[in-house]
Amino acid sequence: MKDEPDKKQEPGDLRVRTKQFALRIVRLYSALPSSVVAQVLGKQLLRSGTSVGAHFREATRSRSDAEFISKVEGALQELDETVYWLELLAEGEVINSTRLGDLMEEADQLIAILVTCVRNAKSRRE
Repeated sequence: MKDEPDKKQEPGDLRVRTKQFALRIVRLYSALPSSVVAQVLGKQLLRSGTSVGAHFREATRSRSDAEFISKVEGALQELDETVYWLELLAEGEVINSTRLGDLMEEADQLIAILVTCVRNAKSRRE
C-alpha cells in the first residue's frame, strides 16, 4: 500500500484502463452515423461501456470481499453488454467491424482480468 498513489497513475492500472476504455467508447459514439439505428445502438453502447469504469472504481472502495465481488461482477455484466452492442454495430453493418477490432480485444482482455479478480477474491473468502 505504500506505493498506492503512484500505482493509480500506472497505465496498466485497472482504474486507468477502464477509464480509457470508457473514453474510447465515447469517441466511438461521437463518430457513429446519425441514422436512427446507429444512435439507438450507440446510446446503449455508451451507457454500458462507460459504466465499466464506474463499477470498477466503486469496487476499489469496497469495504469487504463480498462487496468487491459484487461490484466487479457488475462491471463484468456491463462489459458483456458492451460487447453485445459492439457486435450488433458490426454485424448490422452500422460500422465496419475492422474499426472495432481493437476495442473488442480490449473488452475481451478486461473481461479476462476482471474474472480473475473475482476468482481471487472468492478464493480469499474460502
